[in-house]
Amino acid sequence: MQRFRVFPFVFAFCLCWLSPWGTPTHAQERDEWDVHDAELYALGDQIFSITLGGVFPTVFVDGSGGIVKDHNFRPPIGGVISLGYKHFLGANLFVGGDISFAFNNTIAKNTYFVVPFGIYGGWQFVLRRFEFPLSLMFGMAPQRYMDSGYLGVFARGRASAFYRFSPEWSFGLNTDWSWYPQRPMRDGKPFPEGNVDGQMLGVTLSARYHF
Repeated sequence: MQRFRVFPFVFAFCLCWLSPWGTPTHAQERDEWDVHDAELYALGDQIFSITLGGVFPTVFVDGSGGIVKDHNFRPPIGGVISLGYKHFLGANLFVGGDISFAFNNTIAKNTYFVVPFGIYGGWQFVLRRFEFPLSLMFGMAPQRYMDSGYLGVFARGRASAFYRFSPEWSFGLNTDWSWYPQRPMRDGKPFPEGNVDGQMLGVTLSARYHF
């Protein structure tokens, strides 16, 4: 009776495991994910994002074109949280929408609220797992301070840097510059003396879900 030998079977099993046709499916997916080039995105790809961070009042200009030295925001940092949606039109070009809720405290310990929302378009650069989207947004900005309200327009430019942690998730940092022009009316007529152009700097963190 011949002796049963284990070694040939162990060797054959290892050879099949290490060969391309014996590689587990999840390992193949991981290798494909590691390629991660600039053609990662295609028409129809979508992103949902949640963003949280700080808002810093910067330069305020009055109706005469002069700088408002004291904008009455105290402390100088506020907060913002926002939800966003992005739809890709190609490997780099995208459009989307965003709604935010932001606030700043004042020197009198009151709170100024603004809820900017709008649509944007932009371009994204990809370097392996790092993604650098640039966007420009236009929309409306309902504002509230004590018993006073104002509905105006706003514009925002944003530059971001993200790390693609997995096929579904990426995390990153945003910096943006927002412009809030106020053109109040008095007795149904323009009131240039009350015009103000407020500009805010935002520094936020985002988590994005890709689908």
